Amino acid sequence: MEIKEIRSLCDKIRTNISRVIVGKEDVIDQFLIALIAEGHILLEDVPGTGKTMLAKAASKSIDCEFKRIQFTPDLLPTDLTGVNFYNQKKGEFEFRPGAVFTNLLLADEINRATPRTQSALLECMEERQVTIDGETHKLAAPFMVIATQNPVETQGTFPLPEAQLDRFLIKVDMGYPETSEGVEILRRFRQSNPLNDIQAVATAQDIIDARASYASKVHVSDDVLTYIVRIAEATRKHNDVILGVSPRGTQALLRAAQVKAILSGRDFVSPDDVKAVVMPVFGHRVILKSSARIKKDQYRVVLENILSTTDVPTEGK
Repeated sequence: MEIKEIRSLCDKIRTNISRVIVGKEDVIDQFLIALIAEGHILLEDVPGTGKTMLAKAASKSIDCEFKRIQFTPDLLPTDLTGVNFYNQKKGEFEFRPGAVFTNLLLADEINRATPRTQSALLECMEERQVTIDGETHKLAAPFMVIATQNPVETQGTFPLPEAQLDRFLIKVDMGYPETSEGVEILRRFRQSNPLNDIQAVATAQDIIDARASYASKVHVSDDVLTYIVRIAEATRKHNDVILGVSPRGTQALLRAAQVKAILSGRDFVSPDDVKAVVMPVFGHRVILKSSARIKKDQYRVVLENILSTTDVPTEGK
């Protein structure tokens, strides 16, 4: 699939989602970046800001299998991955697939499940497979986790550990709508839910083809590669950071920047593409010291400081 075709595909999905989600163009673009770059996305904000609605609109825009599972404290790992059960009629064990055997999985309020259940997603998200009783089961392609969580409530929740957060390519805050957007939401949802009228504009094969070709179509210079690594190295040396970005994080930033370039209509990655995706890709990977963590959105201050002090390549191609 050529760059123009990938961009056209993203434009169609974006337009379709925008029929339901008012504003939030940046959030929709972050979803598209995660979708094409073979990543997962974590949507975070208070209830009622459209996290689940975005996931549903995205799933209806793509003709593929979609499952939603509500994460609760009593959710078991086998509810996600599946279980071998004994079939008395056949006199043998059979595998019953769990919720992860789908294309798009909405993990709603993921931080309400116990760490044991959360960890059941680690292998699925990283290796696109599930191992049950020593037997490995491959997941269908494409596979993507769209997780939501509420950052305000702490009672009855279990914060995602660093290893789990690192599996998400992108973490993004939905945010409240502007006044004009709030009025448009009331107008649009006054008589009916536009989600009911959404039709698929892409197929699962379209997504597979885009994922297979985007990386080879977008040029990345050695200067830009060095720029990405230096940003990551700076997170490991910053005074307010106890755990910086890993090599997996730098790979995630590269993939996200390549898709960002496609969305911008270019066949090469510029330093501006890297800057545009640093916050959603690195923000949840940087672990701050307790003294810095007290301040809200301090990770943004840290990353902005790093970007302002890291030498930018003079040529993007």
